[in-house]
This record gives sequence, structure tokens and C-alpha cells, in this order.
Amino acid sequence: MLFDTENFLNTAVEAVKEAGRIQKERFGDKHRIEYKGEINIVTEVDYQCEKVIIDIIKREYPGHEILTEESGSIRGLKSGKWIIDPLDGTTNYAHGYPCFCASVGLEIDGEVVVGAAYNPLLDELFTAIKGGGAYLNNKRIRVSQTGDMNKCLLATGFPYDIRETKQNNLDHFCNFAVRTQAIRRAGSAVLDLCYLAAGRFDGFWELKLRPWDMAASSLIVKEAGGMITDFRGGEFSIYKGDTLASNGLIHQDMIDILNLATD
Repeated sequence: MLFDTENFLNTAVEAVKEAGRIQKERFGDKHRIEYKGEINIVTEVDYQCEKVIIDIIKREYPGHEILTEESGSIRGLKSGKWIIDPLDGTTNYAHGYPCFCASVGLEIDGEVVVGAAYNPLLDELFTAIKGGGAYLNNKRIRVSQTGDMNKCLLATGFPYDIRETKQNNLDHFCNFAVRTQAIRRAGSAVLDLCYLAAGRFDGFWELKLRPWDMAASSLIVKEAGGMITDFRGGEFSIYKGDTLASNGLIHQDMIDILNLATD
């Protein structure tokens, strides 16, 4: 079955750029903060960005299903499912820390075929169409070629239930910290994965991610030549939660280090 992927991508790009415009315009303001959990927050900008993204998608594809972080699932005819993170890095945004983005992916028949993520402060637009490569501001990007863990820069994050469970990534963080050049924890899984695709990071791992964190960004990684699996090297799914991504050269090394926590 053929899809009009170029138009799908144009819609995704319009949506993330409009959300990014709102984010940039409101950056540094005092925000109204709601708590979804003890440390899991949402601001009025999340809702504003979500609304504008949904409006753009509904205008072009009114029959499609939508899955978004704040509103959950909006039913459609299932001919396509748009998966939205209107503001990835909300905690950063609320504190005035400049690391956040908007992300939109389109899943058809269980497979993400289009993805776009936009960092408005750096004006960086990451895009991918399945089978068509990954791009940063319309320039082709590829993962790094670093194969020595001692020379690798990795990225990760911590789950919102870090205080309540032992599955909080602290063990993995310690194991990686003494075996790599450095680790960064910037607070936006979407940007971490996009930066991996662009060769800025060599590897990434994180627990308990949600589909909107991974839909667009996982496609961008794959189309940049990267590898993405679960922690044991099994088949990746945006609905599984535990995510391991790399340039491919260090993937088995990362699996081995992740397995140290279960020995």
C-alpha cells in the first residue's frame, strides 16, 4: 500500500514548528504548573502546543487517530495514528533550562513511517521518512563511527518514579559511568535520540519511556543508520518502554553493561 509520506511529513513539520514557535515565545515566562505525579509536571504551554498540533493534524487528516501525552488517545478510523509529544522536556522548560522540543510521528499498520522533532531555541529540525534517510535542517545525518566505549559519549534519563522503585536507572548509570568517556542527562529523550542520530552521542539507554518519546525519534535514529532494541537486544517497540539505541558499533558492549545490573 502506498502512502503520501511527503505530505505526511509536511504536516508533521508544520505542527512541530508551530509548537516550537509557542515554546520560544513563552520561554522564560512564569508558568502555571500542574503535577501528574510527585515530580512529573505539565504546564499551560504543554496544553497550548498540544492543541495547535492536534488542530493542524485534524485539518489535514480528520479521520486519523491521535495519541498524545496530555490528552491520551483521540479515536479515529485507524488509517493512521499520529503520536505527539507537544513539549518534551517540560521540567527543563518550566525552570528556564534551554533543552526541550516538540515531536510528531505517524504510525501506519503498526510501523512509524514519518517523524519530525523541532528544537526551537537552536532552530534545529530533525526529520525522517521510512526508507528515505534522516535529516537535520534538510541535510543528511548519520550516526557516529566510534567503536571504543572508552571514547564514547552516552545519554540517558531517569524515570519519574525514581523515588519509589529500584528500577530507577541508578545502577546502570553507575556501571556506564566508569566504562565510558562521559554521560549526559539533559532531560529530553527525544533530543537525546535525535542527537544520537546526528552523531553527537554514540549511545543512549533509558527505562520506562512512552510512545510519544520514541515514535519520531526512533525512526530518525534508524534512518540515520543507528540500531535500536530493548535492553537485551530484542525487537524494539515504541510501546515496550525500555530503550537501547546506539551507532551499532557499541551496541553489544552496551547490552553487556546493562546486563551487569542483573548478575
